Amino acid sequence: MRSHILLIIIITQFIFFSFQTATAQRNKKNYTTRDISLGNPDSLKTIDENFSIEFKNLNKIPFYQDPKQLALIRKLEDQKNYAALLPVLENYVSNFGIDNFSQNPVLLWKLAQLYEHFGSVHKAKSLYRIILKHHRGKELRKILLHYDTLNTDKKEYYVPLQYYYDLVEYRKAIDTLRPPKSVFLNMGELVNDNKFPDYGPSYHAEQDLLVFTKRKKELSATKLSFRENEELYVSKNYDGFWDESYPFSNVINSHCNEGSAYLSRDGKTLFFSRCIVEEYKYDCRDCMGSCDIYVSYFKDSTWTVPENLGPQVNSVSWDSHPTLSHTEDTLYFASDRIGGFGLSDIYYTYKTPKGWAPAQNMGPIFNTRGNEVSPFYHAAHDVFYFSSNGQLLNFGDLDSTDYSFRTMDIYKSVKKNGRWSEPKNIGPLVNGQGEEYYFTIDPKSKDLFYAKTEVIDPKNLDLYSFPLPMEAQPTANIKFSGSLIDTTTGNPYKGIVSIIDLTNGIEVAPKFMRPDGSFEFDLIDNNDYLLVIQGEDFFRVEQKFHLDGDTTLNLHTPGLKYNKWKFASIEFEGGSSKILTEMGPDLDKVVNFLLDNPTLKLRISGHTDSDGNSDLNLKLSQKRAQAIKDYIIAKGQIEPDRIEALGFGNQKPIIEEKTDEDKRINRRVEFEIIRPEKK
Repeated sequence: MRSHILLIIIITQFIFFSFQTATAQRNKKNYTTRDISLGNPDSLKTIDENFSIEFKNLNKIPFYQDPKQLALIRKLEDQKNYAALLPVLENYVSNFGIDNFSQNPVLLWKLAQLYEHFGSVHKAKSLYRIILKHHRGKELRKILLHYDTLNTDKKEYYVPLQYYYDLVEYRKAIDTLRPPKSVFLNMGELVNDNKFPDYGPSYHAEQDLLVFTKRKKELSATKLSFRENEELYVSKNYDGFWDESYPFSNVINSHCNEGSAYLSRDGKTLFFSRCIVEEYKYDCRDCMGSCDIYVSYFKDSTWTVPENLGPQVNSVSWDSHPTLSHTEDTLYFASDRIGGFGLSDIYYTYKTPKGWAPAQNMGPIFNTRGNEVSPFYHAAHDVFYFSSNGQLLNFGDLDSTDYSFRTMDIYKSVKKNGRWSEPKNIGPLVNGQGEEYYFTIDPKSKDLFYAKTEVIDPKNLDLYSFPLPMEAQPTANIKFSGSLIDTTTGNPYKGIVSIIDLTNGIEVAPKFMRPDGSFEFDLIDNNDYLLVIQGEDFFRVEQKFHLDGDTTLNLHTPGLKYNKWKFASIEFEGGSSKILTEMGPDLDKVVNFLLDNPTLKLRISGHTDSDGNSDLNLKLSQKRAQAIKDYIIAKGQIEPDRIEALGFGNQKPIIEEKTDEDKRINRRVEFEIIRPEKK
């Protein structure tokens, strides 16, 4: 009891101190930013964006507590000896068990604050992310805001897809290179049942088949009512067409519920889940929990009787969604067993000479206070996918920190140097307002298969295929970053950045530029791309590039003058209103700008010098302005009412005409952007 009281006192002190530290940092203007090493505030010289503490006790003890170390932490805090406090606190936190993450978030917060204080922002951010995934207090919104202030140079600002597609469609008259718009393809009535849900697909490349779960209604044991029964079904692909699905072996399917299958590479080992049905308990008499993971082997042209993987893997709770690593020596699965981080977590086990090792929790980077399900290990790469409603970026509700109202999104993590990277959302081309889970990816990374519902029948899941976008590609791990800055002012622009994959035609989700004018994409190496940047304050920027390793492209372009501007190329021949060839490139900039910004309008003003008859000059200036309007309308199929053409003759000279040069200056065509009036 005494040790628990001491812990409460120290945590209370930490709460007070951590808010003091946060306030003091904001007022410290002359602070020099530098990075610090693990446990040593003076030696770290490099930045590791994938840094994460190794929590060595995660699968050993549920809760770590050391009163002597806590007393030392308090003493160093009182002495304000932060350099000595850092390694002591870091060591304490590294001993955390799973329960510490929900019960001791203040210690995590304090360590993050110390990292930040000593300039190790990347380490601080890694801990703030963990806090955001596990903290259950009311301060979650404040923590998120603080994290965002540190992460402005990394935050993803995706463009709403419908807005972007409308913009692409609007430009169809002029764009020869258009970003692809991937579409969901229903796998058809031979696979999907119009009356019953189909979900939980697993793709097997060698046999080109899909194993999935079908939920049907059948008579109950009493024959007096109907019940829902889950069974495994198979569909084979022949020459690009999926054949009629049929039930998996009767050795596998039973009166219990079978689903979430995974076939080994050679097609001879099947992992799947079997769930208890009360009236048919005998068929699941070896089940340990509500759902267990089983294995069956294909021998002598038939499947063996399924074997429960046993207590090393299964629990007295729900265990399901098995998947193998591409080396097939590690099994990953989801479980809602007691002792996890949240409602359901992802676990793994590996083969030993004596069988499967005791299941291990994947840790606080993957698992959150919410739900993590549907693990999937790519068949050819060290890339791990899973579904979650507890990770930071979620397209089900971008603004909510209330995890009970979030939906499932799909995430991916890449294994580098033996460590998993921070999971990243695979983007809005796949993830949306609904639930995204029960999915699989073919080994060539061409298609994603998963279940979704239609608006007309929201309860009936059907299987769909969808071209795997860039954000979900397993090899899209090369950084392409850049910025766009005003040449004159040095200020960053606001706008939309698009990437078109010229090599493979893989769709890339567009993004807004960050507040500092920067942008970043994860792309596939050694491919050709087209960069397109569009906005209201500059003419469209386009540049082709070949990606060869991590690449940064910082661009500058002059800003668009909203009062009035003119092009040096637009000079008509005497007495003529004919559009000349050399005018085309600059006029095309105007066309692109109007297509990129469909709410803006354009005013074209024609002016002449004072030579000749004033009435004729007035008519000539009007013809020239109209000729430019007609060119823009024809080239971009722009609505005529968006462009106003006016001729002023020699009525509005810029300067008094004393020389031929003065007359040349007064002969001009001016362009002016008209913004819609704010309501």
